[in-house]
Parts: sequence; C-alpha cells; structure tokens
Amino acid sequence: MNRSIFALSLVSVAMLAACGKKEEAAPAAAAASAAPAAPAAAVVKIGHVGPTSGAIAHLGKDNENGARMAIDELNAKGVTIGGAKVTFELLAEDDGADPKQGTAAAQKLVDSKVVGVVGHLNSGTSIPASKIYSDAGIPQVSPSATNPNYTRQGFKTTFRVVADDVHLGGTLGKYAIAELKGKSIAVIDDRTAYGQGVADGFEKGVAGAGGKTVAREFTNDKATDFTSILTKIKASKPDVVFFGGMDAVAGPMIRQMKQLGIKAKFMGGDGICTGELPKLSGGAMADGQVVCAEAGGVEGEQKVAMDDFKTRFKAKFNADVQIYAPYVYDATNVLVAAMVKADSSDPAKYLPVLAQTADYKGVTGVISFDEKGDIKNGALTLYTYKGGAREQIAVVR
Repeated sequence: MNRSIFALSLVSVAMLAACGKKEEAAPAAAAASAAPAAPAAAVVKIGHVGPTSGAIAHLGKDNENGARMAIDELNAKGVTIGGAKVTFELLAEDDGADPKQGTAAAQKLVDSKVVGVVGHLNSGTSIPASKIYSDAGIPQVSPSATNPNYTRQGFKTTFRVVADDVHLGGTLGKYAIAELKGKSIAVIDDRTAYGQGVADGFEKGVAGAGGKTVAREFTNDKATDFTSILTKIKASKPDVVFFGGMDAVAGPMIRQMKQLGIKAKFMGGDGICTGELPKLSGGAMADGQVVCAEAGGVEGEQKVAMDDFKTRFKAKFNADVQIYAPYVYDATNVLVAAMVKADSSDPAKYLPVLAQTADYKGVTGVISFDEKGDIKNGALTLYTYKGGAREQIAVVR
C-alpha cells in the first residue's frame, strides 16, 4: 500500500470513528434533556391596589406596605403548596382613588395572572373593580371598603375584613346622641361611594337614637374650600358636624370651621381617623373635638399582637401605621392560608376554602366570613385626638 492510500485510509477510519462518537453522544444528550430539572420555586402572584398617588397617597402607601410586609414574611418563612415550595410576588397598582383608574388597574392584574387581590382601599374603586375580578374568578379581599354594596352584588369573589357602613355610621350616629348629647346635627359628605354611604348610615343612626339632622350638605373628594357650605351650616347652629369622606378633605374643613367660629364637635368614619389628621388640619383641632371610628379594633390580649405589628412595621418602613396596614396584612395572610389549606393556588380550588374561613387569628382580631363575604361580628374602635395624637375611647361591636 503506498503512503497516500495509507494516509487516506487513516483519515477515513478517523472520520468513521468520529461519526461513531457523535452517534453515541446523541442519545446521551437526548436523555439529559429529557431528565427532570431540579424543581424551581413556583411563583404565586398576588395583587394589591390602592391610591399611591393623589391626596390620600399616604393611606395608599400605608396599605401597600402592609401587603409587602406580609409577602416578605411569608417568603422568609417558606410556604409549600401542592407539594412545591412557592415564592409570593406582590404586583402593586395605583388607582389614584379614581373608579376608572381602579378598573384599569384591576384588568391589568387579571391580565398579569394574579391568583388573588388585596384591595382596593376605597369603596368607590373596590365596587367597580369587583365585577372584573368576579368575571375572572379571582378572589378579592378589601381591607377597608366599607360601603355595604361591595358585598351585596351577588359575587362569590368579594370579601372584606372590616365592618361596613351600616355598622360604622350607625354606631357613630348613636354615639353622637347618647354620648355627645348632640341636639343639632349637620352632615356633609364627599359624594363618593364611601363618603355618602357612611354619612347615610350616620344619619340613620341619629334618627334611630331620637336625634335630629338640621342640615345635609355635600362637597367632593378634591375640594379645599368649604366656606359656602360651612356658612350655611353655621346658620343652623349645630353642636355636631359629621363628615363622610377622607382625611385630606376633613383637615382643611376643620381648619375653616375654626376660622368661621363653628365650635361644634367634628365626627367622621375611618376615612378621617388617621395619624395625619392633626397635621392636615393645620393645628386647628381642639382636644377632644374630633370623634371618629376605625372599622376594626382589638382589645385585651389581642392588643399585644397589634402592638407587636406596629413595632415591626415601624422598624421595616421607618413609618408609623396610618390606619389600614394591619388589615391589609391580615387580608394577605388570609388569602394564603386558604391556598395552603386547599393545597392549591388555583383560584377555582381555594376560593371555596377562603369563603369558609372561620376563626383565623390575625393581628386585627379573629376573622370569619359570612355568606356575603362580610366579616362576622366586626369591631369598631372609637377615637378622639388630644395633644395632636390619636387616643382610643372604646372598642365596640
């Protein structure tokens, strides 16, 4: 055999050997690709919506921080659902306390495949958004929407962890007559679903207690000048003025009442019952002048858990709790507790379990839902302000 033929033979053998190696390697590569990958933590998306822009952004951020605190703690603790460790992701949206923006935020969360929503803050955004979540079969737990209509639309997906305006406004109305000895009551609302609802409840409570409403006026949730309506009210010589709305409007209203020489007690629901109210009123509040109610509250041994939450919240966010953050925190945990019990984050599977929530021990108290999704035996906490600080009067049910 000459050298060229020998060399060619060696090349051919090498090529065949190489081809053989490739043919042998291919099945091994296929087997490797077919092997199950190490299980990654499943991501479970939970939505939160609140007004993080606009006049009550301080309340919206307070809410969002309550949700973030719950999510961070759940992830640190480690939660297993359906045999797999899960990581929770919070998708937070801003609704600006505007119903149209609220429905847009709701649709965005649905499109993002969230399995549950905590929010919205306002009744006026929660109610229209609830239809979108209901159509998608996604559970919605509001930490602060108190208008009764929110849970009376026949939707199976709506829940709340606070008492509604029937209880809130009615209790304040009775208190105005029985405890404040109000003889001449004036009522103002901001025409929002929340403000009008709580004002209506208050007026019914006043009537039920034998009291008299001498004036009913309205403004809007972005107003800053109340001279006209306050001048009308002053003519009726009220000893109690009730405002259905939020603290961003209530603060300037209290300041203008003082400027006009109206020395009446000022009352409102949870929308005004915040740590920011003294600052928003520009220091115009007299000690004991304001009486408000938070839709929720704890007493006795439960105060330990609430105080601990507030301490941890301050350490995490360098901010005091405004009002709703503990309810958002509980609402988030209630959603997850239902998923764990159902062993599924599929809304269709855990929704029935969520509806049957009974005796869940949260930082805001024991949470159980009735057939409409309302909290059973919801508490109210009455407050006043002294020295620029909120001071508890009593917890009532």
